[in-house]
Amino acid sequence: MEQTSLFEVVMSLYRQRKLPELKTILSQLNPADIANIIENAEGRDAIALFRLLPKELATEAFAYIDSEQQEQLILAFTDRELREVIDELFLDDTVDLIEEMPANIVNRILKNTDPKTRAQINELLAYPDDSAGSLMTPEYVYLKPDMTVEESFAKIRAVGVVKETIYTCYVTEERKLVGVVSLLDLLTASYETVIGDIMDTNVISVNTKDDKEVVATTLAKYDLLAIPVVDGENRMVGIVTVDDAIDVLQDENTEDIEKMAAIVPTDKPYFKTGIFETFLKRIPWLLLLMVSATFTGMIITGFESKLAASVVLTAFIPMLMDTGGNAGGQASVTIIRGLSLGDIEKRDVLRVIWKEIRVAVICGATLAVVNFGKMMLIDKLLLGNSAITVTVAAVVCLTMVVAVFIAKIIGCSLPILAKAIGFDPAVMASPFITTIVDAVTLLAYFMIAQALLHI
Repeated sequence: MEQTSLFEVVMSLYRQRKLPELKTILSQLNPADIANIIENAEGRDAIALFRLLPKELATEAFAYIDSEQQEQLILAFTDRELREVIDELFLDDTVDLIEEMPANIVNRILKNTDPKTRAQINELLAYPDDSAGSLMTPEYVYLKPDMTVEESFAKIRAVGVVKETIYTCYVTEERKLVGVVSLLDLLTASYETVIGDIMDTNVISVNTKDDKEVVATTLAKYDLLAIPVVDGENRMVGIVTVDDAIDVLQDENTEDIEKMAAIVPTDKPYFKTGIFETFLKRIPWLLLLMVSATFTGMIITGFESKLAASVVLTAFIPMLMDTGGNAGGQASVTIIRGLSLGDIEKRDVLRVIWKEIRVAVICGATLAVVNFGKMMLIDKLLLGNSAITVTVAAVVCLTMVVAVFIAKIIGCSLPILAKAIGFDPAVMASPFITTIVDAVTLLAYFMIAQALLHI
């Protein structure tokens, strides 16, 4: 059933007060779909729909609801309802919730948690926001090396229902991580087998201080469902699951796209962001780029007398600037994506530049040849523009080669330089690079014209 029609069916049943039928439909839906329905419902309707859900399903759906709607639900909850939701949430989801809520909501949440859970929450909140520690959950299954498979199954049955995942179990000795064992390993081994004999000691793990993006890319690289998090002494403190890693990658990709489009990043959906807030996110870069574009105006003004001597050159300025900007944008986006995926490292800067030089030569030469033919055949012969001579065409085409060459070098090197000095490479994306390339292209254009046309 399409999401739109599903929402309409649910709301139709709700308005007709066909609650038994509505409960049946809701109980069969995926929690993510229920969250979508509640997000699209009006305030009181959303709260009423949530209260129709079975307890366990309500908690699962609550974790998928956006933070603004979660806040409205919490404000409507009684203390008993809030405790029921918090008690059923996984600890990392509770921490995520607290980080998104205003102080009064946070105080109410903490007030309705037991002392042990509150201590765990405070411990996770103490980690930096962008670290693995803030992303992890301490709710995992750990086993001992001397346990048998039968004893391991007994433990999983006893504690597994409140753990984030049971598909991978972690083997610890005096809290130190010594191995991992999968549920498949346990199922295919005899009951008498000792865990130490079947565990994998080649464990991929991350540190609590590692960046969240590093954790997410590590999970993706090794195709893991969860990755253990250890402290400086290799003591296991939690795990990060693949669902949280996907959220991190999605957020990072969105942030990079926004920066590459010269927008201050925001964590709100498009329709949840007000007009004035959207304006504030976009205007800083627009102002900066507008001011920086003053340099191109100064260059044109400085060569105004040269342009007056050969007015035909003016017609090709937009094409040259656009070509240079596009060439630089291609290089920068490719390099930024490579840096993000780990395909390109800072030490690869010379290899990257050498490759882009060769690409630039081929691209520039191809564009120049095609443009020379276009200027001589179309502009001069078909359109009858007598001001276009072979020398003028040579100036334009030679500038195009230089513009593409310079643009590719700037486009590939600036993101790596930004990474090396600790800035986000996405900041050095198309708008910023285009402004630099425009100024350099104009300088090259006028200097070549001055040399060849003697103006």
